[in-house]
Order: sequence, then C-alpha cells, then structure tokens
Amino acid sequence: MSVNRRDFIKKMGAGAAGLAVGAPAITASEKAAVTRTSAKSYSRIIGANDRIRVAVVGLGRRLGGFIEPIAMKSANVELVYLCDVYDKQMDNAAKIFSKHINYTPKLEKDIRKVVDDNKVDAIFNATPDHWHTPGSIMAMKNGKHVYVEKPCSHNMFENELLVAASKKFNKVVQMGNQQRSSDHTIEIINEIHNGIIGTPYKAVAFYSNTRGEVPLQKRVPVPAGLDWELFQGPAPRREYTSETWDYNWHWYGWDYGTAETGNNATHELDVARWALQVNFPTRVDVEAAKRHFINDGWEMYDTMDATFRFKDDKIIKWDGKSRNGYLTYNSDRGTIIYGSEGSVFVNRDKYILYDRGGKVVKDNKSSGSEAGNVLGGGGDMTTGHVINFFESIRGKEKLTAPIDDASISMAMVHYSNIAYRIGKGFDIDETNGRMFDRDAMNLWSREYEPGWEPEL
Repeated sequence: MSVNRRDFIKKMGAGAAGLAVGAPAITASEKAAVTRTSAKSYSRIIGANDRIRVAVVGLGRRLGGFIEPIAMKSANVELVYLCDVYDKQMDNAAKIFSKHINYTPKLEKDIRKVVDDNKVDAIFNATPDHWHTPGSIMAMKNGKHVYVEKPCSHNMFENELLVAASKKFNKVVQMGNQQRSSDHTIEIINEIHNGIIGTPYKAVAFYSNTRGEVPLQKRVPVPAGLDWELFQGPAPRREYTSETWDYNWHWYGWDYGTAETGNNATHELDVARWALQVNFPTRVDVEAAKRHFINDGWEMYDTMDATFRFKDDKIIKWDGKSRNGYLTYNSDRGTIIYGSEGSVFVNRDKYILYDRGGKVVKDNKSSGSEAGNVLGGGGDMTTGHVINFFESIRGKEKLTAPIDDASISMAMVHYSNIAYRIGKGFDIDETNGRMFDRDAMNLWSREYEPGWEPEL
C-alpha cells in the first residue's frame, strides 16, 4: 500500500466520527496513484452490496488496531459482533466503538455463536495464542474469512492445519504481521530483491523491552463476568489463578502462550525471511534462559539468542531481550540485513541503507506511525494491513501476508521454542518443515482438552 493510497483511504474515511478530520481533498495525482496501486479500487467505489460484516473476537490490547479500519466509511464494513469471554472487556470495547460508529454491535461471549451466525462474513481473531488456530478453523468451517493476530498458531500441528483449512474452505486468511503492509518496508525489501545491497546473506532480528516482575500465580476465585471455561477452550483444564486472564498468560507456562518469540519475534523474523527470500530453515540452535527476577512468576525464558541456517549459506539470528531495555542496535526492535555490497537497517519507523563501507546512502523515515513496544495501539501499518484484508476478500487485491507464507515465519518461532524446551538444536527438512529429532517431534502438537481438538 503506497503512502498516497493510505492518505486517500483516510480522506475517504473522514466522515467516520473524528477520523481524519480536516484532511485535504484528494488531488488528481493522488487519485491516479490510487488507481495504479489498487486495481480500480478508486474508480469502483464500494457499494452496499460489497459491505463486509465483521466480528472482533478477543477485545484486549489489540482492539485499538481495528477501530480505524472498521469505522472509516470507505472501508464499507459493518461491525456485527464484539466478542470476549470477559464482560468487562466487551463493555469497554462497546464504549470505545460508540465514539466511532453510529450503530450498536451485538455483544457475545461465545465465539461459537458468532461464527454460527450467517450474517458474519469475516472475523478478527485477537484471542490468546491457544485460541488462534482453533477459533480460526471454527470460523472457516462456517464460511468466514479470518484476520488472525500473530502468532497464527500455538504449535506446528496447528500451523499446518491452519494452512490446510484455508485451502479446503477457500477462505482469505491474513496473519497480523502488519509490517508486510508497511510502505517503507515494502520499498526497501523490493530494492534488496533488486540487488541494492548485492546478495543478502544474513539478517539479525532483534527486540528489547523492560517488562517488569510478574506476580506468582495464586489460586483465587474466577473474576465476576469471566467465563473461565471458554477462556481455556482448547487448553487442558486447571483451576483459575490470579493474573492469568490478563496479559500475563503469555508468561505462565505453555498452555496459553508462545513466549516472547511468539509474541514479538514473529514480526521481525518475518521481515528477515522476507528480505532473504528463504523458506524453512535447515537447522536451528538456541541459547535461552530466564535471567531477570529469578523468583517471580515468569515461567519461561526472558532472553533468547536463536540462529537459523538456510540453504545457500544464508542465516537469520534472533536477539530477544524481554526484560533488558538496552538498545543493542539503537532501536527497541527491528531487522538488519547484510549483503555482499551493503547493509540495511529497517524497523517500523524507517529504513537506513548503507554501502559496504558503512556510509549512509539513504535514510528514509516513514510518514506513518505504528506502535513499537507499546501494548495495544495500532497505526498506519495495521490499518493498511486490515484494508488489504478487506480488499482481498472483495477480490481487488492480493494478501500481503497470506497464511501459507506467514506460517513459515511462524514455524521459526515454534522451532526456537522447541529447541529451548528440549535443550538442544536440531536439523529441519527444508521441503516440509519437519524436524529430524525425536524429542523435537514430541512437541509437534500439544495436549488438548477432550472435545476441543482442532480438526478439519
């Protein structure tokens, strides 16, 4: 999505309560750029028959990313449901959306009732990780297209199953790796593919954050209004513990989350793989440990260095620091791509192109905005990514992050987590992603609550 096209989308959406107020009128040159970029998306203004009826499932910290693309008039979308297992989340989401849309969506706790409604065309699946694949498959079985937040799967079994479901049910499935819809990232990746830094051979993806101490879990009564049975869904049953329903489920074992690698490395590893034009790695090795607040409730690593090797001597490294804010590469997150004739630094804000001697050739700061390490948020990248999802449903665009490709980046997350859990690296079949290690293959799937197993 070009900058001109994004500006156009915002101007067209100026009538949506408070969005792009005061935006200037679209110019002839902008109109021409939009037409070239979006295959007649300007000349064929969306009509009522093209309206997409959506539901947002999971109303936590990613909710803010969906407000603008759903509310803008040019998107021609109707929000039919707001769905969450916690009453407080639904009430909060309804209050927020009431400031941006002039109608009232239905509130529903149970995703199964949402996907059973034939009035819904597509869902946004922003539930906890363990619900991403099972919920998305439920939706596809019932004829819905799916925008699934990262990580798209909880394990490799689900990773394969999700791709198979998208093909079987012929549904548009986009993962929320929104940097694939970033103008400046698209620009520099295309330049890399065209040889601007020679032959790219290595990428370093990184992330630094200052997450604090996490409370130890304690058995407490289920909070009023929380459906703990539905929260657990496909996961094995256990008693409720304090702090679990909120963000800390990421760090409380492997029943619900995929650790920081699933939470954030998904984005940067995807950019690295995109730049190097590689698919499955041939090997993964990991050094990871819990190094901060040793006696707190955090139950997995908070620091990881992972190395992925690919054919043609290409390599991707992951440097993840959940609780140490030192900016190793002078940014809290991003990707460095090394080539035979130069290098590139790229993050959500900009890219910098260097020649082989390390001299800056070009410093391109994005005109857009996107949340970095701030929980929730959203921004131009997310809006563009969601609009791309809508237009792909209408057949006017191609997905920027189709699930069959996004799932390969997701596999890298699972490989690194598995290597950490079994305490050793392993080789991988680059043709199908299978692992040449019995201990690793024992973690290909997970234990599911009986009756909740995802299946086609």
